[in-house]
Amino acid sequence: MLVDQSAGQTLFSREVDRRFIPASVTKVMTVYTAFDLIDRGKLDLNRKVVIDKDLADEWGGEGSTLFLEAGDELTVGQLLLGVTTVSANDGAVAIGRIAAGSDEAWLALMNENALELGMSNSHFGSPNGYPDEGRTWTSARDLAVLAEALTTRFPDLYKRFFGHRGMRFHDITQTNHDPITGVVDGADGIKTGYTRQAGYNFVGSAVRDGRRLTLVIAGAPTAMIRNRDARRLMEWGFENFTSERLLPAGAAIGDVEVQEGAALSVPVHTEAEVFANLPREAGARAGFSLRYRGPVEAPIRKGDRIATLRVTVPGQEPHDVPLVAAVSVERANAWQRLRNGIVRLL
Repeated sequence: MLVDQSAGQTLFSREVDRRFIPASVTKVMTVYTAFDLIDRGKLDLNRKVVIDKDLADEWGGEGSTLFLEAGDELTVGQLLLGVTTVSANDGAVAIGRIAAGSDEAWLALMNENALELGMSNSHFGSPNGYPDEGRTWTSARDLAVLAEALTTRFPDLYKRFFGHRGMRFHDITQTNHDPITGVVDGADGIKTGYTRQAGYNFVGSAVRDGRRLTLVIAGAPTAMIRNRDARRLMEWGFENFTSERLLPAGAAIGDVEVQEGAALSVPVHTEAEVFANLPREAGARAGFSLRYRGPVEAPIRKGDRIATLRVTVPGQEPHDVPLVAAVSVERANAWQRLRNGIVRLL
């Protein structure tokens, strides 16, 4: 899947709702959950952490790792860097236990966040994606949603912790396996994953000229194919489409029918600027249609999202942008209800 976040538009998709095992891509949700706690002041990046013997015995040196040992002292920020840069299994577990008190409590937070983001084809049974008898699964569409939330809700934290080419801990230098950062212009992450059961997976992101593209590749048979296709798909998205501003913020679109309101309808307009990626070939144009489930019941407040504008581009999946009420509509009084009934009858 390839998505332009700035337009909310899918540029390429294939089996995007098919569930698959994400392997270490699971750690994107672990990092998102940590970022959310940090943003809300419930987790401190500078908090000192002492690794206990149980964690070191269970996870130190297991798969991708920081080689944590009992008694090691480091900060939450260092653990996060280990997760985002060298996919540290031990670091991911340590963050969860420190922040939530137990693996179970941390997984509950991860799954609550997935639910809040609308990731309906995802479930997390481990904090690091290590094989867990099929308890962890996701889809390309869900991972694209997660990647957008990660980059837009926590831009400063994202910039701080993603896009590093390597790190050194315990006098061991390790490199990041991200196939696009430092190779594709504007690329800055996000996460690879591999197990024999999952195949080779990747969620990546890059930004150029204000356009951020996010891609998901799952189940590739080899690392070479995954890496090659990630680079090709990202370059294809930047090279073959041009981002156009179609409508300004506040552009009047039409009227939405109102039920039990002081007015029979309410005008709606765009909440923000509307962009679309158009093929560079000559003559490509976008089409629009107003969509809502209604009539919309009063009361309605100015600025409420009550409809969508469907944008269609030749050869692409349609995408929707929110429309908001231009004015408030109060609930109808007795005389207004009578008037509404007569008008609708006529």
